[in-house]
Amino acid sequence: MASQGKKLINDPNAVVTEFIEGLVETYPGLQYLDGFPEVKVVLRADYASAMLDKVAVISGGGSGHEPAHAGFVGEGMLSAAICGEVFTSPQVDAILSGIRAVTGPMGCLLVVTNYTGDRLNFGLAAEQARSEGYKVETVIVGDDCALPPLRGTAGRRGLAGTILVNKIAGAAAATGLSLDEVAAEAKRASEMVGTMGVALSVCTLPGQVTSDRLGPGKMELGLGIHGEPGAAVADLQPVEVVVSHVLQEILSPDTNYVPITPGNRVVLLINGLGATPAMELMIAAGKAVPQLQLEHGLAVDRVYTGSFMTSLDMAGFSISIMKADEAILQYLDAATKAPHWPVGVNGNRPPAKIPVPLPLSHSAKSYESLSRPQQLSEQGCLLEVAIEAAVIAIIDLRDNLNEWDGTVGDGDCGSTMCRGATAILEDMKKHYPLNDAAETVGEIGSSIRRVMGGTSGILYTIFCKAACAHLKANTQSVVTSKQWAEALEVSIAAVSKYGGASAGFRTMLDALIPASAVLQERLNAGDDPCTAFLLSSEAAVAGAESTRHMQAQAGRSSYISSDILATVPDPGAMAAASWYRAAAMAIKNKYQVHE
Repeated sequence: MASQGKKLINDPNAVVTEFIEGLVETYPGLQYLDGFPEVKVVLRADYASAMLDKVAVISGGGSGHEPAHAGFVGEGMLSAAICGEVFTSPQVDAILSGIRAVTGPMGCLLVVTNYTGDRLNFGLAAEQARSEGYKVETVIVGDDCALPPLRGTAGRRGLAGTILVNKIAGAAAATGLSLDEVAAEAKRASEMVGTMGVALSVCTLPGQVTSDRLGPGKMELGLGIHGEPGAAVADLQPVEVVVSHVLQEILSPDTNYVPITPGNRVVLLINGLGATPAMELMIAAGKAVPQLQLEHGLAVDRVYTGSFMTSLDMAGFSISIMKADEAILQYLDAATKAPHWPVGVNGNRPPAKIPVPLPLSHSAKSYESLSRPQQLSEQGCLLEVAIEAAVIAIIDLRDNLNEWDGTVGDGDCGSTMCRGATAILEDMKKHYPLNDAAETVGEIGSSIRRVMGGTSGILYTIFCKAACAHLKANTQSVVTSKQWAEALEVSIAAVSKYGGASAGFRTMLDALIPASAVLQERLNAGDDPCTAFLLSSEAAVAGAESTRHMQAQAGRSSYISSDILATVPDPGAMAAASWYRAAAMAIKNKYQVHE
């Protein structure tokens, strides 16, 4: 059912003028003509000097396609952009005002998208300007490859390929070419580019309801940038399949929309339609490049990915492919101050990018050189039983941890901890140098870092690496109980330092801090290490249970009300208490067996 669209706007009838005001406030190199609301023209702030010895390049059309076209005004690209109301061609008087403002003795080129309103209004403005003595030429861009070749006057729609034409025209004008030469370069570029779009939703105009024309799980191929129907509605497919279809349509020899054949060099533009995240656009780009190379036999010389010509809040993207040569690439690479032109793409790109090898660790012992000793020392045996008991306790507690975390977090604490525990168990059988306590603790951290995501993964890695560094300072082969207690204290301090939590914050530290305090207290009192470890594990469990009565001050739980928090303990604290208690019990049982 259609509903009112949500927009962060004031008056729906003032969105274009307010957009322009915000744009020129943002970019010092842009200015606008004082003709609101009828005349909405963005121009270079240095227009007076720019018009003396260079051809002016003007484009424009209905608004709602931002950053096109106003975002591409700047030295080396557009001299001015004429903005109409949303999806409405600008009025003749506004276009004529723009021509008068930026056109000097060298003349003016109008780059116009192929829509009836734009052709008529820009055409009439051009005729009027000529009658006033201005030299004006016009290039119409119709790069749409979604619909069959049309008969009559409509022709192919102007889409995102217009942005490439504007850049080429602006760069050509910046070199000092004549009006006829600039127009010829723009016309040639317009004949070399093809575009097709795919939409997951239609757009919502300011102040209007959101259309539900595209149902769930559907996409529309060739949807116009004003929301007009496309070539076909189809089931949503993986982006790799969608990209393949779009490339086939653009490069089809049956329609011959673009003069591109195997062996040619091309430029690729992936254009977001307004509501498509950069991540999804980059995924599309990553799939398009190898398909162009391997399936179509084309050399991809430049790739531009981003939102260039949008359709308000439409979800989807378009792909533009332009046949390239050295002249076109030089124009595309030429310097520009247009704020929305991607400046990081210039220069030749390699045909294939090989990942940079991972740098090796500076530590003396590499992962490959570490191995489980053939015979374990007494310390190695104790480490093995303690580690095994600790990780099994976490694996057994997975569902409870997820349940608790589902109440106060995102519900994956148990699964995350279980991944780390499973990796530790597997790695211990092959790689842990159990007779070397410091290296073993360090390798536990490496196992965790490799498989555990999120905050808990990095905090436990810090915990282990801090303990490892402290234990390495010991020159003796056997670590004493007091050194283990000191390492625990150092690890807790490191987690507190980088994580920002301390006692009472309702985190894993609420189990580990009391455990550390009791461990040191009992060792200083002369208790045997096993008893001290066991008593400290009881303190860990009590500390974890006490988190039920704490107001969270760190992590996602800090956003949860105290009433909800009181129903469950902190899952991170319970996990810490669980593995700590299991390790202590395993050491106790090990000693009892030997006794």
